[in-house]
Amino acid sequence: MYAYLIVEIGGAKLFIDNSKVTPEVMAHLKDAGVQLRPYEAILSEIESLAAQGAQIWFDTSSVNTAIVNTYRSACDKYLQKVVRKNKNGASEQINGRTAGPTGVYRVSPISMTKAVKNKAELEGMQNSHLRDAAALSQFWAWLEEEISKNVVLTEVDVADKLLEFREKQYGFMDTSFDTISGSGANGAIIHYKPEPESCSVVDAENLFLLDSGAQYIDGTTDITRTVHFGEPTSRQKECFTRVLQGHIALDQAVFPENTPGFVLDAFARSSLWKVGLDYRHGTGHGVGAALNVHEGPQSISFRFGNMTPLQKGMVVSNEPGYYEDHSFGIRIENLAFVKEVNTPNRYGGIGYLGFEKLTYVPIQSKLIDLTLLSTTEINWLNEYHSQVWAKVY
Repeated sequence: MYAYLIVEIGGAKLFIDNSKVTPEVMAHLKDAGVQLRPYEAILSEIESLAAQGAQIWFDTSSVNTAIVNTYRSACDKYLQKVVRKNKNGASEQINGRTAGPTGVYRVSPISMTKAVKNKAELEGMQNSHLRDAAALSQFWAWLEEEISKNVVLTEVDVADKLLEFREKQYGFMDTSFDTISGSGANGAIIHYKPEPESCSVVDAENLFLLDSGAQYIDGTTDITRTVHFGEPTSRQKECFTRVLQGHIALDQAVFPENTPGFVLDAFARSSLWKVGLDYRHGTGHGVGAALNVHEGPQSISFRFGNMTPLQKGMVVSNEPGYYEDHSFGIRIENLAFVKEVNTPNRYGGIGYLGFEKLTYVPIQSKLIDLTLLSTTEINWLNEYHSQVWAKVY
């Protein structure tokens, strides 16, 4: 849904198309002290608040120009009114500045509080990811067996079956987003959504990309695996391996406190860049604890501008990829949380951070060209699969 929300002391106003609000939701909002307003009434409400001299905090990561301009214009009118009312013709002064609202333009403190998970939230995320991994492992074993028997399964059939496995897990509520189930060329469409009347069949001849997630009562998952049920080409193996190298490089990154996510984006692309390859999406996004599967303000992206530093307790995705138009797509995605790292030195007296994995699902070995991997990368892969076995199986 698209909506605006004004939060005030003692309540809030939600500006939304009422046709999208069910009676149950409406009753819940009323009990919570939230008033409903028409979506298009947001600008007039901003003008009204400014006319009353209200200071408004605008989240710069999401507020639009129309709202800011409306507020500033209304503030100018308020100030002119104050000046006219002053008997001496001079403006009133409050704390050394001309009386009147000016607005606060910063990222919402609510966003940061949400982004930095507490101990209970992280524990819930860890537990829900292990249950999710169990469901996925059962699903992949089932799918491989079905493909080996030449059972005809469409991309939609596969997504529906994955849902069945997840529904059996404790605390499952729903998918966290529409499953991206893409075989062959469809896997190269980054936000592909299969439709029953037009989707492809999943077979042993093509790469298959599956990006999915679930909402549990104690956590949110988001995982992508790319597999081949037949014999991958050398080109596919090289591309997959370079994506894996980027995934490993980011997973092993150690960085100073106050480092914004965009600084780490190149870690995941370096192996692809060496052979002139790349991908057109960010490498990581924030994830909520039993909440939004895409949650700010943090990110790991080449798009310069997001200066939000990664902080201990934040959850982010690690999802480099490569997409060859009209042919295949590759993405390897785990979730991880930011943790403190003990380093031999503390240059400048500051601490250092790294990542702790949340996702424990096997990465298909047949797609890996071992000649491209370093000893360190092979050790990472072996250790990861040892952890998968110990934690999930």
